[in-house]
Amino acid sequence: MTEPVGLQWPLDAKGKRSTGAPGQRIVAAALRGLDVGAADAAVAARDWRHAYPAHWLALVQTQAAKPVGVVASARAGLAAAWSELPFMRGGKSLALADAMRAPQRRFQTLHLRGGGDSAPAPWTVPHQGRELSGDALAKQIDRWEKAGVCEAAHASALRDCLAHPEWFDLSDQDLVLLGAGSEAGPLAWLAKWRANLVGIDLARAATWKRIAAAVAAGNATLTAPVAQGQPLDVAHAGADLLADTPEIAAWLASLGQPLSIANLAYLDGERHVRVSLAMDAISGALCAADARTQLAYMATPTDVFAVPEELARDVMRRYAERGVVKKLAQFGARLSSGGRGFAPHIETLIDAGDFGHWGLVDALVVEQGPNYALAKRLQQWRALVARADGHRIAFNVAPSTTTASVVSNPLLAAGFRGAKAFGVEVFAPATTNALMAAMWVHQLRTPARDFAHPLKLLVHTANHGGLWRLPYRPRSVLPMAALLGFVKRR
Repeated sequence: MTEPVGLQWPLDAKGKRSTGAPGQRIVAAALRGLDVGAADAAVAARDWRHAYPAHWLALVQTQAAKPVGVVASARAGLAAAWSELPFMRGGKSLALADAMRAPQRRFQTLHLRGGGDSAPAPWTVPHQGRELSGDALAKQIDRWEKAGVCEAAHASALRDCLAHPEWFDLSDQDLVLLGAGSEAGPLAWLAKWRANLVGIDLARAATWKRIAAAVAAGNATLTAPVAQGQPLDVAHAGADLLADTPEIAAWLASLGQPLSIANLAYLDGERHVRVSLAMDAISGALCAADARTQLAYMATPTDVFAVPEELARDVMRRYAERGVVKKLAQFGARLSSGGRGFAPHIETLIDAGDFGHWGLVDALVVEQGPNYALAKRLQQWRALVARADGHRIAFNVAPSTTTASVVSNPLLAAGFRGAKAFGVEVFAPATTNALMAAMWVHQLRTPARDFAHPLKLLVHTANHGGLWRLPYRPRSVLPMAALLGFVKRR
């Protein structure tokens, strides 16, 4: 049997690597400084696979009500994650913090250059078979905002990008892509905008052939690590975020430039938590090494978020103003489902004192599981902590997108196909890529905003596809959307 290497889950009492109890302890650590009873309940929960949504709600609800404790809660959650998951090397189990201080190997540096020195490509957005630009794109942005597909700040940022094409010359920016080959990542666009890119992805020849082709087709440069002793070429480029975490951080620091780091990597199942923690360790190390380090995240809308009063009241209004026929039909559906179907999305507001009133959107999809939710929560915590420490953060909620990893789940794929019936737009990867690349550019080019409530950082520029403004809790209508999707496919 091959010895485990790199970030791993801890061994349980039976000598097996488990995810449930460690995940519970991590969430409890984030809760403990806010609500001891809620923390104890998280640790004691049974069937974590199905029970976790209630504890996610408790965490965000207490954070919303106690804004002064949000950053401390995030620090505690990250510290617990760093403590829970060991770093395995040479048959020994190391604390992640200790491993990060002791890289054992060095990487060579490979430089790739685009095929031309042309001007940055114009920003356009592919959408439903059309390539939108100029007035056509402006009108589509207006439609998305009016329909509640995205929040006003997201639409405003996209309009700013339309008004400032000069922003897209990124020759003055050093941008790190952790998970450079990610399907939902911005590589293809950044490669056309003269950016100085640094790419991290697995040492797989096919992956790097695709990355190199994107760079060659554009006007950017890309720097990549190559293991010592390997030929310095594309076929041997790459590093493993899970196994080479300390070495990647040290190599990035050695580049000697202020870096903006995008956390993009995704892995299925429990590996998603591990790769998110690996990216967190690298981001944390670079933030500690250079105060100019910036971080960027693409968050999922299928999570629990505290949202401002305006959004919450709009959701409550939509539920209250359903027509009589719809109310009667949904009443029957609620009875037949034991109250699970067509449940109201937001019923009350949370009083945060001087920080106003907040609502709680609960868009968790239980089928995605607690590991997916924890992986994304780690990213939120790092964003909150790094911002409090003075680093610039680009945190953008991206809409549900038909990436291969998502639509491989038959229920989610069917739900996506039926989502339009509920006013939710699901985006093609090319559309999401274009929008999120522009949002990162906007946050590189504009001053950081000051938010009184720290949780607003996570939702201010959200494009949730309309999911958050549903009058119904999203998972309470997912079965109906999935049924419609199955019918539509047939």
